[in-house]
Amino acid sequence: MSPGSGTDFSPQITKLDGGCCKGSGVSAMEDQNADTSGNFNQMSTGKPPRNLSVMRHCTSSAFLAELEADIGIISIKSPSDETPGFLPVFRSGSFSDKGPKQYMEDEYICVDNLCEHLDAAETFPSPAAFYGVFDGHGGVDAASFTRKNILKCIVDDSQFPSGVKKALKNAFAKVDHAFADASSLDSSSGTTALTALILGRTMLIANAGDSRAVLGKRGRAVELSRDHKPNCTSERLRIEKLGGVIYDGYLNGQLSVARALGDWHIKGSKGSSCPLSSEPELEEIVLAEEDEFLVMGCDGLWDVMSSQCAVTMVRKELMLHNDPERCSRALVKEALQRNTCDNLTVVVVCFSPDPPPKIEIPRSHKRRSISAEGLDLLKGVLNSI
Repeated sequence: MSPGSGTDFSPQITKLDGGCCKGSGVSAMEDQNADTSGNFNQMSTGKPPRNLSVMRHCTSSAFLAELEADIGIISIKSPSDETPGFLPVFRSGSFSDKGPKQYMEDEYICVDNLCEHLDAAETFPSPAAFYGVFDGHGGVDAASFTRKNILKCIVDDSQFPSGVKKALKNAFAKVDHAFADASSLDSSSGTTALTALILGRTMLIANAGDSRAVLGKRGRAVELSRDHKPNCTSERLRIEKLGGVIYDGYLNGQLSVARALGDWHIKGSKGSSCPLSSEPELEEIVLAEEDEFLVMGCDGLWDVMSSQCAVTMVRKELMLHNDPERCSRALVKEALQRNTCDNLTVVVVCFSPDPPPKIEIPRSHKRRSISAEGLDLLKGVLNSI
């Protein structure tokens, strides 16, 4: 079901307000930084120093050695083989850890049933879900503000749901500008923003920053977002065109990402051209039966783990216990063992109530033989030993 299904949905919410997380209603946009709960470690109340990130150090653990052998994938079904009536069933799990850092600056959101969460009308696309990971820096204010308000700004947009791509881009800009006007918050803090909006079978990934979304497709990893690093060719060209510079991989020598919300000490006044962009890149896919799960994680995970490694690990875990939260916890634990230097937040979203099926590797029925000449050569070698 396409998001542009011709419906005209306008939620009965008139004010902007705060928290929007699993199991709670959408509330309005606030200046106040609410208490961040869930699976986070408790943060200290002081502001963290704005230290530059250091190079990540990766040491592979023995746990993944066994998994690497499972990566080979065969017998991927073509779209023509898919069940015509396939509809995803959403189940999610999440886990966070502050890692070696003194402060926890990540936030996330998981909404498995968006219709129920919004108390939406019957014409709202169904099934529907929403997920997000927000990796803050320079304090938690920007990440917390974005987590509370991004979903409301999407569904309140006049383009939603008929023009959902436009609504997503508008929402990122609206949250960014509203954060700049929130006088009680530190507008110099910033955050990456990675969201997944699913309406029916259509999934839209919106990304600004270096968090990453990876689809598990019968064991194969498919990256659905691009890491916005300043040294990435397209980002570097955009930055330099707008007068920005890159020093040792950092935008204007200050920031290790090329896109983020907040960071208004870098962006300057609203409306001015700035090399630091809050505009998300979008990726749209139509979910099929072979699409098993989605992994969303901040860069603390991807600094020490490949996308394929994460998908292989999650798939094997799901086949053991079918619990996406335990999968998220396992990924965080593995990243810590690999000496990540950052906060860690992982969200795993399953598209079926059942665990992934075992992938059968067909055995070859061809008979192998050796020629008479080869047999004579082998005998000669053995006799000479």
